[in-house]
Amino acid sequence: MNFRNTCRACGSLFRIRMAEGLQYRVSAISGVFVSVFWGLLECVLFTVFYTYSDNGAWNNNGLSLTQTISYVWLAQALFVLQTMSIDSEIMGKINNGDVGVELCRPMNLYTHWFVKSSAGKLGTSWVRSLATIAVGLLMPAGYALGRPASVLGFLYFLLSVVMAFVLCSAFAMFVTAIRLNVTWGDGPTYILLLVSGILSGTYLPLRLWPDFMQTFLYLQPFGGFADIPLQLYVGSLPPSAALPGVGLQLIWSAIFIVAGRFIMNHKLKNIIVQGG
Repeated sequence: MNFRNTCRACGSLFRIRMAEGLQYRVSAISGVFVSVFWGLLECVLFTVFYTYSDNGAWNNNGLSLTQTISYVWLAQALFVLQTMSIDSEIMGKINNGDVGVELCRPMNLYTHWFVKSSAGKLGTSWVRSLATIAVGLLMPAGYALGRPASVLGFLYFLLSVVMAFVLCSAFAMFVTAIRLNVTWGDGPTYILLLVSGILSGTYLPLRLWPDFMQTFLYLQPFGGFADIPLQLYVGSLPPSAALPGVGLQLIWSAIFIVAGRFIMNHKLKNIIVQGG
């Protein structure tokens, strides 16, 4: 397929998969309840730590309590963009042998799966994210999502969220490429996904990690999933540092895409079609 036809096919596939995702409204509603529950629980825990820490130690870590609470609500909203498992439809095709059928399509397999995976991720997540943010804004004082630190910071936050979506999708396809043609289990891929979630900042803001790890935490790829955009929103990362942060997300996205394509192309040369 030429570039124009590929773009048209990708656009159609993206719209179809998005429409399919919107059918699962009950799943989205239940997801909102889960996000709100964990968000409120984390807000209470952080309030206790900040209030009763010895010598105010928690107040000298780069994030104030107000910033941390805003960080928590936005982290719950962006959590759904991250990959906790390989796309179920793609995983089914790998396991039952339909990869052979996929290879008959007049579209590059990596491109096809990238669009399908990213659209499936976005299908219901945007509803869940907006609902979680709305609930966070309606919380009582002390537990509510605060305003962005600045207008410029908010604009960079939106840009960084878009790049976070691209980065999460690129990493998901990188893990999918690793899993392709593996016949001895899913353990290593799920460990990789778990590590990415921990290092993204959604479980614990990266600013609250030890000081000697901050350089590593900033440069590693998974901080671009959530920590970079969230710090731009709360102001712990100033607007002057936004472009380097977004550039870091772009670089890691390109690395994962190139690596994912290379691994997939290499494995397709010796593909083992399982099932029948």
